[in-house]
Amino acid sequence: MKLDILHALNAERAARRAVVIVTDVASGEQRLVKAADMARDPLKETVEKRLRMAKSGMEETAQGRVFLTVHVPSPQLVITGAVHISQTLAPVGQLLGYDVTIVDPRTAFASIERFPDVKVIAEWPDVALPPLNVDHYTAFVALTHDPKIDDPALKHALARDCFYIGALGSKKTHAKRVARLKEAGLSDADIARIHAPIGLPIGAVSPAEIAVAIMGEITQRLRMKSEKAEAA
Repeated sequence: MKLDILHALNAERAARRAVVIVTDVASGEQRLVKAADMARDPLKETVEKRLRMAKSGMEETAQGRVFLTVHVPSPQLVITGAVHISQTLAPVGQLLGYDVTIVDPRTAFASIERFPDVKVIAEWPDVALPPLNVDHYTAFVALTHDPKIDDPALKHALARDCFYIGALGSKKTHAKRVARLKEAGLSDADIARIHAPIGLPIGAVSPAEIAVAIMGEITQRLRMKSEKAEAA
């Protein structure tokens, strides 16, 4: 690998941005495709497919046979609310490779005893969230039902381009949430990014089943094309 490509690769990885190294199998020539440039790349569809899979591999293209080396940041799952749903959602997220953090200022809920193997921050969102570097590779879930916790957390997530943002609550509860967020200055386009009611419509009733529905919807957003995920 040429030194300039290596330096660029390290810079993109340090900034938690996806990047792909395209190697021409016949010639050995390499080029680096940054996330910001993928929409204009001649192998756009192939590169995007590999990114959604998060897997390197060989591809036959109109330009010949190429090997795509995929570098995708480890996904994060940030949950506001150390509730019963979180007790299933957190370990399932970990099993799927997410770096999971739970934020809840209510120390009666946010305890090591209830979440022995999960990072738990017993602080308000305005204190807890900025150091977490919430970004495009973050799934954000609001579960407290408390506007004093969930609303500022959702505003933070919407400002940081999370690939998934979901909030627990009925349609009536979400309508009230929408009104509060609009009053706080958020646009209709911003608010429309919130998945509510949260989770895939699988008829979930128990906290554990709701957690499965949420994780299913997160996976759908991560792995499918946006238009297909919206239509599903």
